[in-house]
Amino acid sequence: MRRTTRHVTVGSVQIGGGSPVSIQSMTKTDTADVEATVRQIRALATAGCEIVRVAVPTIEAAKALPDIRREANRVPLVADIHFHPQFALAAIEAGFDKIRWNPGNIRDHARVRAVVDQAKERGIPIRIGVNVGSLDPACEAAHPGDLVEAIVQSALKSVRLLEGFGFRDIVLSLKSSDVRQTLAAYRRMAGLCDYPFHLGVTEAGLLEASTVKSSIGIGALLAEGIGDTIRVSITGDPVEEVRVAQRILSSLELRRFETNVIACPSCGRCEIDVVGIAHQVRARLAELSKTEPRCLSLTVAVMGCVVNGPGESEHADIGLAGGGGVGVIYRKGKQLRRVAEADMVDALLEEVGRVLHSSVQEGTQVHNPTHGTLESVH
Repeated sequence: MRRTTRHVTVGSVQIGGGSPVSIQSMTKTDTADVEATVRQIRALATAGCEIVRVAVPTIEAAKALPDIRREANRVPLVADIHFHPQFALAAIEAGFDKIRWNPGNIRDHARVRAVVDQAKERGIPIRIGVNVGSLDPACEAAHPGDLVEAIVQSALKSVRLLEGFGFRDIVLSLKSSDVRQTLAAYRRMAGLCDYPFHLGVTEAGLLEASTVKSSIGIGALLAEGIGDTIRVSITGDPVEEVRVAQRILSSLELRRFETNVIACPSCGRCEIDVVGIAHQVRARLAELSKTEPRCLSLTVAVMGCVVNGPGESEHADIGLAGGGGVGVIYRKGKQLRRVAEADMVDALLEEVGRVLHSSVQEGTQVHNPTHGTLESVH
């Protein structure tokens, strides 16, 4: 059961309040370079990113915001603000959909209020983005040796400040590069407020390390029902952040962005080219999903021997168990036919087509793979 939260609107995307968990990323260009920044925003949106954050560290970056907003007019945009509240005002004036700031480096209450008043007038939410690397100094000093409590108190201090200005259109993040600290901070805060959470493990490293840290940190919280929007932090191409985020959500069955392909690890019992077959099946299903998005809701098993193959196929919508150059095609655990190894991929995809066709003929209900709601296939 998911944690009950308020809902916040960021452009066309709803965060919290039972809405699907949304995917965010951040541009890594010089924001003053409008062409490069817009190009990256569009690439992220094409990959499936639903909210894009843009750093605003300089006056030149702030001046570029109106052009970025105009050129990326269909993508919800967040302005990332540090030290300079006047840049937040520039982002609001440019039409950005959300402001993110870190309470550790903006502490002038009068200047914060100026931003809050404008955000409130325009209906623009604010994310209080607490990062273990830049905590509120007073909170850090008050909790020496307890970074988790320092993170939580930094967030609460900023929440109280914004609430004191009559502002509650708030999203919270409580990030550390330490996975255990991240988990503890979000779990503690979950019992203290009903604001939606932006999840992430900050500064998680290069692709391989970040994939592991983020999958554990973000995945564990989502599995507990905590979290409303996520960003996977990767040192590298931000499109990879989107891909990893999609796989985290798909693995937890919160949303589906690709057909669930179960494939055995090809141990010494394997008697067919299960690696090559699995790659072909995944590629063919990805292509099919462009015209038949209902196939995203399916689970397809590709198994290389008869030990676990029949059992896995019983739990899958369509399955293949191969051995000795021959494959058995299953549907919901029922054996359908035997095919030669050269025909396995085609036979599996033919059966996927039959399943999709029969669901249309029967008018059955299928799970909406990307939003987690039920809809008719008619």
